[in-house]
Amino acid sequence: MKKCYIFLIFNLLSNLIIAQDRYIGRNFSTRSEVIAQNGMVCTSQPLATQIGLDILKRGGTAIDAAIATNAALGLMEPTGNGIGGDLFAIVWDAKTQKLYGLNASGRSPKSLTIKYFKEKGLKKIPAYGALPVSVPGCVDGWFELHKKFGKLKMDEILAPAIQYAEKGFPVSELIASYMARSFNGMKDYPNFKEVYSIDGKPIQKGDVFRNPLLANTLRKIAKGGRDEFYKGSIAKTIADFIQKQGGFLSYEDLATHTSEWIDPVSTNYRGYDVWELPPNGQGIGVLQMLNILEGFEFKKEDYGTAKHVHLFTEAKKLVFEDRAKYYADPNFAKVPTKELISKEYAARRRALINLNRAKSDYEAGQPFANETIYMTVADKDGNMVSLIQSNYRGMGSGMIPDGLGFMLQDRGELFNLDENHANALVPGKRPFHTIIPAFVTKDGKPFMSLGVMGGDYQIIGHCEIIMNVIDFGMNIQEAGDAPRMDHSGSSDPTGAEERDPRGGEITLESGFSFEVIQQLMRMGHKVGYRLGEYGGYQAIMWDDKKKVYYGASESRKDGQAAGY
Repeated sequence: MKKCYIFLIFNLLSNLIIAQDRYIGRNFSTRSEVIAQNGMVCTSQPLATQIGLDILKRGGTAIDAAIATNAALGLMEPTGNGIGGDLFAIVWDAKTQKLYGLNASGRSPKSLTIKYFKEKGLKKIPAYGALPVSVPGCVDGWFELHKKFGKLKMDEILAPAIQYAEKGFPVSELIASYMARSFNGMKDYPNFKEVYSIDGKPIQKGDVFRNPLLANTLRKIAKGGRDEFYKGSIAKTIADFIQKQGGFLSYEDLATHTSEWIDPVSTNYRGYDVWELPPNGQGIGVLQMLNILEGFEFKKEDYGTAKHVHLFTEAKKLVFEDRAKYYADPNFAKVPTKELISKEYAARRRALINLNRAKSDYEAGQPFANETIYMTVADKDGNMVSLIQSNYRGMGSGMIPDGLGFMLQDRGELFNLDENHANALVPGKRPFHTIIPAFVTKDGKPFMSLGVMGGDYQIIGHCEIIMNVIDFGMNIQEAGDAPRMDHSGSSDPTGAEERDPRGGEITLESGFSFEVIQQLMRMGHKVGYRLGEYGGYQAIMWDDKKKVYYGASESRKDGQAAGY
């Protein structure tokens, strides 16, 4: 009962401060969409957005601009990404009128097995240190994208990030806050203070941060190409450092790394084709959820109602049980992607939902018969790229190789240590991945590129945005500004967290009415409140009739959408 009163007070206060003074748009809208004809860049950092625009104005493609922007974000937002992490992208190529998918995620060390962890008495792979480090795939991803869709030379593309790394940039309030958190937990790791502090102290808002070591690393990559990172001096430095720290990543692991061009997969949701990348990522979870939800009717006025939240949550519970059991590297496990995203399978799963009552005991079906950055860029020729890149757990593993100026990811933590699990650790295998880019087409033409950061939340975030636009009639900025919901307590692909037998908990942002919260509780849901941790969102929409781009960026973070 005490929680109910807290919710009542919070909702009354939050309703008073919602942006109701805007002349147009929904009461939760923070601003209008950005509209432009010749290009659009939407990222989580305004300085990075400007770099992307400059590249477009120089005649670069959307892919050139995305690489330049990603390089800058690794410097300016190291709490979410960097060249020590992995990358996934979906590209709309205007020339071929086709979507292309790139899986630039790295693999586990070839010498590391489950046996090692069992001998150490570990039930899960540690979150930090040298053991969860897998091959960083980002740089190879850049060069694969550039080879297929780029125009400018790589040294010109990386020049802005190099310049900012050498001369510095003022750190924003939000990123300073994230870096302070990381400082407290990682300050004793080798090289952390030397790279990510000023005079040994946490970086503060407005401090001009420089990273000359990263500038030098990027300069080597610009000159020597991807082989400098995977087969040259950078690779040797990474391997030597990790093995000195007790890890297993080797020079051979880096030298044999390759990205993979893959076909995106899709489902049709109320006349729109929604595209995601197949596993080892979790993108097909979005398609599964939408397939289930398509069987229910939602009117514009249903947004934020108990019906909306209840059905959305129950669909998520169903999908996450499948996610925990089946999603893995398809080169090592049979992943029934086609069956999981089929309409027939969705109908069987949908039938398990009680329209009036929360359920706590869903199991995986039988289909056989966080922190991250997301960006999206479009150019004057109609090319669009949806790109997501991450180190995992914010800054990553804590491992900063000597003299390189960046931290390595800890994606290896996401393997399961059960030999019989689809996502079991196997040498040279890609772990289950949470980061997912998305794309939507309509009648075979580009409609929207989008992404939402935030680990497990990304499936939920994609579905919320798509429903907000298609079902609830919001523009793409309103779709991101709208109050969000999340659900925790589902099964986990690593095996570290079992499903909550009580059905988990819905967490809501301010903006949902107290009546809705009461109704959800009466339906058997546990409901809580969480502030600010619902990922970050960017999107670009193409209006094929008016021939203009619409851009949107996350209002909860520092992002900027800008066009020309």
